Amino acid sequence: MTATRNASLAGIGMMLLGILLFSVNDVMGKWLVATYSVGQVLLIRSIAGLIVLAPFVIAQGWRRTLRPARPGAQALRVLFGCGDVALFYAAVSHLPLADTMTIWLAAPVFVVVLAAVILRETVDAARWGAVVVGFAGVAVALGPSAASLSAPAGMALLGSLCFSAMMIAGRQLRGTPDVTLVAWQTAGAALIGLALLPFGWVTPSLRDTALLSLLGIVAMVAHLCVTRSLKLAEASVVVPYQYTLLIWALVFGWFVFGDWPTPAMLAGAGLIIVAGLALLVLERRASSLSAKIEVTPASVP
Repeated sequence: MTATRNASLAGIGMMLLGILLFSVNDVMGKWLVATYSVGQVLLIRSIAGLIVLAPFVIAQGWRRTLRPARPGAQALRVLFGCGDVALFYAAVSHLPLADTMTIWLAAPVFVVVLAAVILRETVDAARWGAVVVGFAGVAVALGPSAASLSAPAGMALLGSLCFSAMMIAGRQLRGTPDVTLVAWQTAGAALIGLALLPFGWVTPSLRDTALLSLLGIVAMVAHLCVTRSLKLAEASVVVPYQYTLLIWALVFGWFVFGDWPTPAMLAGAGLIIVAGLALLVLERRASSLSAKIEVTPASVP
């Protein structure tokens, strides 16, 4: 029990550190896209990430990394992941950081809907109720009418959908090594950045080149922290701490950019967090019930 408790505490610590690093990454990204194009940020960020990843790829073996199982699902995951990152930078260049992150945190709600539609997973009434609450939160955060939905808010919403679709694709790749997943994701972002490069290039100073490179390294370390967190402790223990992302977005948004969310945005964020935590609790109960059903027949003489 002590070992389990220590592992859970370590997992929580790694999740909190990972979310803090993601928040720093978001602040740096918002600041940099004010000067540089989305394609340029993606390209330099990804090149730096690939350089950091290279020793891990070599240790794992080039063949295992370059020829992953289920290439179709891998390609879809990379495509959705690239859309997620590109749309985030495009949205956050126009919206306050907290507003963008509020919309992004609706991803667990979208995942339930996509899992029901695409994977044909059974969703009970309680989960659908949480989904309704989550979508109500998104509606409140975006504004009271469809006319108030701006293009940047639409990009943030589409980016959240891409992130959700990436998680759905990731469910089919649970056996793929973390290094392979991150390497392909980073390489895909580099290609997207290269494709978008003709739409804007500003020669960066030495300082900004270092910051653009640091952006990729910070994101890479954040991914590693979150991945390690989920290996040290159960998802139901550490995932709720992902909502500290919104707290950091509020703090950094106010301190760095002077932004403060509207009451509607704060109310929407509250509904989204309630829906996300409810879905997490329902998922944990369903997993526990499933485990009991599997164990019970084996215990009968």
